[in-house]
Amino acid sequence: MKHNSPFSIFNFQFWAFVKKEFFHIWRDKRTMFILLGMPVVQIVIFGFALTNEVKNSQIAVLDNAKDIASASFIAELDASRYFEIEKNLYSYNEIEAEFKKGKIKLAVVIPQHFGEDLQHFNKAQVQLVADASDPNTANQLTNYATAVIMDYQKRITNDRKLPYTIHTEIRNLYNPQLKGAYNFVPGVMAMVLLLVCTMMTAITIVKEKEMGTMEIMLVSPMKPQMVVIAKAIPYLVLSAVNISSILLLSRFVLEVPINGSLLLLVFESILFTLVSLSLGLLISSGAESQQTAMFISLIGMFLPTIMLSGFMFPIENMPLPLRVISNIVPAKWYYAIVKSVMIKGIGLHAIWKETLILTGMMLFFLTLAIKKFKIRLA
Repeated sequence: MKHNSPFSIFNFQFWAFVKKEFFHIWRDKRTMFILLGMPVVQIVIFGFALTNEVKNSQIAVLDNAKDIASASFIAELDASRYFEIEKNLYSYNEIEAEFKKGKIKLAVVIPQHFGEDLQHFNKAQVQLVADASDPNTANQLTNYATAVIMDYQKRITNDRKLPYTIHTEIRNLYNPQLKGAYNFVPGVMAMVLLLVCTMMTAITIVKEKEMGTMEIMLVSPMKPQMVVIAKAIPYLVLSAVNISSILLLSRFVLEVPINGSLLLLVFESILFTLVSLSLGLLISSGAESQQTAMFISLIGMFLPTIMLSGFMFPIENMPLPLRVISNIVPAKWYYAIVKSVMIKGIGLHAIWKETLILTGMMLFFLTLAIKKFKIRLA
């Protein structure tokens, strides 16, 4: 009687486990929706919602001059896509009352003799009063208003060189229009892939234990480490579909270009997916219930990804202990990779360190998950 070699038996059994996991996911429509639908929903919602751009902000104008020059300047403000004139004020004392109503974030005060000062002295003063209860918004609005003022000044002087005038030329590389999506899309990609992959794999092994099917898997000839790997492969395939959909949405819906190598970007995304899957398997191996695994994957991964990956809060501004802790957050390294490849268009030579770190994390988490996998359900 001819016996199959151990390798061929193992190979058949391994792919049988993979096939079984695929069928298990396919039958669970809620899991399919979470795996394939949620990343699309999240990248669209977060891509449009998470932005540091300030548009169509309602402002108030106090025109004390009421001349042709002030009217022209107000029209310039109103024509900007950043501002909408909500109210025309008649007294300086009205400014604080309007701020307290919460409708405006900025007030522009034009002094008396605005046009005369421009005509006779080649200079005039405009006061910008901002609601600094939100410092970031106040800073952006004053910067936008200053830019409008500078454009207005340049237009009325017809590029004449005035005495002691310093002209500043500004170039914004990689993102000339300062679109917020260029910053948030890489961060959202990291957050979506990490949360979905980690969360779904975190409950796989625990679910087998709760359903009582883990005993059947343990008495099979399959080695425990192969059981763990077999459960990760279907999620890796589905994650590849997610990566494709996320990149397509980023390019054609959010209009974020892929300036670097698409192949390198996909490779790095798959590597980060493997890190997330390995981390999910580690959580699953140590958790006793699906609720525990879900809680750890959501709370334990979501907050560090938001706080310490660098895409919402600059790591350089954080205290030293937090900067050190951020190095163990996988999303930090993937975020840096995506920005470098997708936005800056640089190659592997500039991101080899981040790639090695993610590879080391993947091997560490996977090895730990295999070692923590219990072969006895006592």
